[in-house]
Amino acid sequence: MSSSLGELIDLFSKLPSLGPRSARRIVLHLLKNKEKLIPNILNSLENLKSSLIFCAICGNIDSTSPCNICNSKNRKKEKVCIVEEIGDLWAIEKSKAYDGQYHILGGTLSAIDGIGPEELNISSLHKRIKDYQVTEIILATNATVEGQITAQYIADTFNKDNILITRLAQGMPIGGELDTIDYNTLSMAFNSRSEMKN
Repeated sequence: MSSSLGELIDLFSKLPSLGPRSARRIVLHLLKNKEKLIPNILNSLENLKSSLIFCAICGNIDSTSPCNICNSKNRKKEKVCIVEEIGDLWAIEKSKAYDGQYHILGGTLSAIDGIGPEELNISSLHKRIKDYQVTEIILATNATVEGQITAQYIADTFNKDNILITRLAQGMPIGGELDTIDYNTLSMAFNSRSEMKN
């Protein structure tokens, strides 16, 4: 194997959710279709590098800063949904279930990885809450240990600011069956249960 091929496989294997075998398959696919795929990929990467920027308010990626979501007059500025990563924002937007603003942390608190509040996009949140008179913070971090710790840290940080702090409901997925759901999810579903109303 040539050194340039090895370097490319190594580069792809460092991307999230890709290991050496997946990276090898991607590189071989690119080589098979190099005349068609590689120019398009290079063009897309160049556009990504030159035209997309991070929003100065929420941390989203867009061609303008502030981004289209922060600039929208149809979005409720008094509600801020806090997510870990940009992909989480995209998932919520796809659901069309939310009409407020976002704030992207850029990760979660993790003592093992040496990630404290200073490494996350939390300090700008203080200023934003003051400047935009935010009345509700919606914590939409993942249901991992780090996500729960991060959500609790943010809730503790802002609990004296007379702001409603809510957390996305967690538990059983729609269409899920009890005997196929893991114990942690089932436990969360019991703890998050709510009253059924007529």
